[in-house]
Amino acid sequence: MRGNLQPMSDNEKSALTRRRLLKNSMAIAAAGIILPEFLLQESYTETAISADKTWTIGNETIARTIAYKAGSGMYTESFSDLVTGAKFISPGNLRADMATEFSFECNGRSYQGSRSEFELLGGDESMIPGGKSLTIRLRHKEPALEVDVIYNSYEGHPAIRKHLVLRNTGASVLKFTHLNIEALGISLGSENETVLDTQYGTVPREIFYTGRSEDACLLVHNSRSEQGFAVVSEVPGYMKRTEIDGWADSQRIRLGVLYDTDLMPFERSIQPGKEFRTASVSLLAFRNGYEYQDPRWVLPSYTAKILERRVDGQGPPWIYNTWEPFERGINHDIVLELIDAAGEMGIDVFTIDDGWQQEYGENAVNLTSFPGGLQPILDVLEVKGMRLGLWMPMAAIGTTTAEYRSHPELASLDIDGKTKLTWTMGGSKAVMCLASSFRDSAADRINDAIERFHLAYVKLDITTIFNAYGEAPGCWSKGHDHGSWAESLNMIYEGIAYVTSKVYAKHPDVLLDLTFELWGQKHIIDAGLLAAGDLDWMSNVDDTKPDSAGPIQARQLLYQRAASMPVESMLIGNIHAELPTIEESFATAIGSAPLLLGDLRKLSPADRQWYNEKIGWFKKLRRKTKISESFFPLGSWSQTSSDLWDGFARLARSGDGVIALFRNKSNIVTITVHIPVMAPGKFKMRSVMTGKDIGVFTQADFAQGIEIKFTAPVEVVEIVAVG
Repeated sequence: MRGNLQPMSDNEKSALTRRRLLKNSMAIAAAGIILPEFLLQESYTETAISADKTWTIGNETIARTIAYKAGSGMYTESFSDLVTGAKFISPGNLRADMATEFSFECNGRSYQGSRSEFELLGGDESMIPGGKSLTIRLRHKEPALEVDVIYNSYEGHPAIRKHLVLRNTGASVLKFTHLNIEALGISLGSENETVLDTQYGTVPREIFYTGRSEDACLLVHNSRSEQGFAVVSEVPGYMKRTEIDGWADSQRIRLGVLYDTDLMPFERSIQPGKEFRTASVSLLAFRNGYEYQDPRWVLPSYTAKILERRVDGQGPPWIYNTWEPFERGINHDIVLELIDAAGEMGIDVFTIDDGWQQEYGENAVNLTSFPGGLQPILDVLEVKGMRLGLWMPMAAIGTTTAEYRSHPELASLDIDGKTKLTWTMGGSKAVMCLASSFRDSAADRINDAIERFHLAYVKLDITTIFNAYGEAPGCWSKGHDHGSWAESLNMIYEGIAYVTSKVYAKHPDVLLDLTFELWGQKHIIDAGLLAAGDLDWMSNVDDTKPDSAGPIQARQLLYQRAASMPVESMLIGNIHAELPTIEESFATAIGSAPLLLGDLRKLSPADRQWYNEKIGWFKKLRRKTKISESFFPLGSWSQTSSDLWDGFARLARSGDGVIALFRNKSNIVTITVHIPVMAPGKFKMRSVMTGKDIGVFTQADFAQGIEIKFTAPVEVVEIVAVG
């Protein structure tokens, strides 16, 4: 892009200040922009600040004070939960060797934020949508490097979100590894009172622990005070690594949130004049059982409001997908019959999965299955008040496509230098490298499909960095944008985000679904995926027969991830709408982003009308009630089982919301529902299944437990605040 820069006058140079450029660092990093030479010179010659400085970032619920001292570098001086009064870090309990703030290796040498070798250039405070931001600017002269440390806080959320920007201000390439975004020593009390919950915050583990790809969130708390903190990492997929060391000090926990160093090692080369923006890390304060500080309120509210892209506003649409049972045998006539049923049910988006296209990697329609193309389908959907969704592979394309024939050199290579191939339902396909210029053609192809077929939703699927079924990760090509195999790993994840950002730039309202296969692991979801897309087709449970484990397994996946990830970003396939019972299919679907599959033609007119009434009820509830503000798993949620009941509650802070209960094969008649941190007030409960009132209950009643009778295998209860 340097060649596109026009000469500037002195006045123009002074107007385009370095500070203005820093405020746009996210866009600069994503685009890989080369900074103008006069700005590089300005930043390097900027006078360092020799005086000690402190800054505080936070809100009415949380505060973090950052200090810089010329002899000690930068560190967190205090970190407090202002609601409960807990002090995670204070000058009196600070341990210097645990408070490095950030660290990395650059060209083989280790650097830490808490060392005096970093000079302070300044600290800038600003307002951001819904909160505040603090940027602390540091400089190192050898190597020629600047580090911006950015902290954000958001109104009403006890969270501090942090990322780094690494900027090469010299003339030589800088190679980074072992990049630690957040490095702190946090006090919670005695070591023998410390509890760690891993894998989305639901699986207890020892307090000396390395978190990997499934550890998108970790919860650490004191078992007596119930005070704790959550760690939400936006490092994508397999690049994620979180270190918890509760054994190094009897009164402190050593925390490191970083990119991986061994299994999927992080490497990044930054060219002169360029910069790299790291993923973000959020630390959230909570206290178990204490009003809205309970993590069942804190985490769903934060992840849905701050980390989820756009779905939280009105809630996700009801989506139907053709994959099961039709797979690649879907055709024009079947689709039209299915559309009739979907329209009667109240479905919003009708998605044609694999089989609509002639070849992976091209938008030409399969005219054998759809002789008139997709326009007749679009015409009928418009009449029915629905929108079209399509399945598309992002990087797995046919070797007969024009794209592959024109640029076979952009394919990923395996360790032996051969083109990487992946098995698909359409046969063996080449895996193109998203850490190459192929990412532009991938974005163009998706944009073309959205425009051509007026799409509301795109299911982006199949292998990119890592096949979920055993094929090796990354790319070994020496002619792409990555300098090594290790460097390709994170850059392919970045390539996914690059593609989606180009799509959103042209089509900001489209919903992009980044499937678990595209992200590279069964059932995975994390904040890195949510930073790049709207939805995650998280699984393909088996629901092909009446005795399949589909719905109960879907709820298992939901309950274990709902503790920390926004449920309305989860598409859990493949619940069949027509299989017994339709009540269980519906009630399971309303726990996450509602998704149904199956042969809708088998639904009776009465069943279609039943769905229409229940889907209509739920849409109305979701529009008026922020049920994304909490998630309470109930019953045998930690291990769903056919011989035990399970369920969930999704409530707004007002107490309004919904409870779904599943008897399974337990034969139980009456259950007791506990919601220990319910909103204050009185609440009317009504059965959505029977239409009958259950009663009026108080906050104390929910804490003690409310008895609910099963009159059928599934019960759905609406809760309305009445005073």
